[in-house]
Amino acid sequence: MKSTILRTVLLAFSILGISLLHYLTPLNLHYLHDIFQRFYYLPIILAALWFGFRGGLLCSLTVSVVYAPHILFQWGGGLTLEMEKYLEIVMYNVVGGVTGLLAQRERARSSELQKTAQGLEESYNKLQTQSERIMTIEEQLRRAERLSTLGEMAAVLAHEIRNPLGSIRGTAEILRDDYQPGDPKHEFIEIQIKETERLNRVVEEFLRMARPQPTEMVRCSLREELETIVTLTTNDAKARKIKLSLEPPAGDLFVSADGEKLRQAFLNIVINALQATPEGGSVTIATRQADGNHEIRFSDSGPGIEASALARVFEPFFTTKPDGTGLGLAITKKIIEAHGGTLEVESQTGTGTTVIVRLPVI
Repeated sequence: MKSTILRTVLLAFSILGISLLHYLTPLNLHYLHDIFQRFYYLPIILAALWFGFRGGLLCSLTVSVVYAPHILFQWGGGLTLEMEKYLEIVMYNVVGGVTGLLAQRERARSSELQKTAQGLEESYNKLQTQSERIMTIEEQLRRAERLSTLGEMAAVLAHEIRNPLGSIRGTAEILRDDYQPGDPKHEFIEIQIKETERLNRVVEEFLRMARPQPTEMVRCSLREELETIVTLTTNDAKARKIKLSLEPPAGDLFVSADGEKLRQAFLNIVINALQATPEGGSVTIATRQADGNHEIRFSDSGPGIEASALARVFEPFFTTKPDGTGLGLAITKKIIEAHGGTLEVESQTGTGTTVIVRLPVI
């Protein structure tokens, strides 16, 4: 709006100024009047470019009305003598109308091209979004297919492993009754029973990979859970001659979680880090708060993971270790996501690997 008013005022002043030059210049200076006549084309063309056909024509008519008295009263109004000046007025209107029409068409064409470009950009964005959705759906389908296979295998394992484990545990409990507490054999049988229970839990977790179970959430201290994990893995780290360190936060951090599952997830990550770190290396656990989440970073000084393998680390049964099952990170990711968190792996060949767990703050 302001620019329109400014342009209109500029045109008015230019027409007024050129007209004053005509009226105030003596008639004997013909060459100056010829020059001033041509000056009128400037506001006419500008009006046509700025305001289109109507603007150009209105400006040329205004110039005609202002210039006509100069011809009629100052030059005497001789039709034959001043025919050139009358024709100049006609040309003002022709130039104003034609220039305005061409400018208006060009403006309309530019607007159409802009709308077309905007439509193409929107179509491109929609296609890109749809492509991303298709890729996501394909990945979900592939994952569902793998989980379906996993479910079938879990059913077979449940039948082939859990029944013998039950028999082993029952036999061990019978044998335990023959020995008093404190007897070395009694302790060995207790270990056998505990290991049998542990194997049974492993099978149950394997089943949950394909058939998620409800999780009981309670208030858990991240500091305590991480300290427990460090305690459990310290002997393994010493045996491998690896420095395992925990950098706890200044204060305690609390999350809503199933403590046993959370420990299992952290334990899987730390064990993977220790197995990937060479002798003399280090594994560091650090915590901080970021963007409304507790962030736990498990960093090792191992050889890192190649880009091709990094994209598949969460796939069930994918592993880079000769004796690995490929289920550790897949189970860990499922546990973390069940707690409303995210799991991310950052790694480059030769620079080690960092596993980042983010859990929502209570």
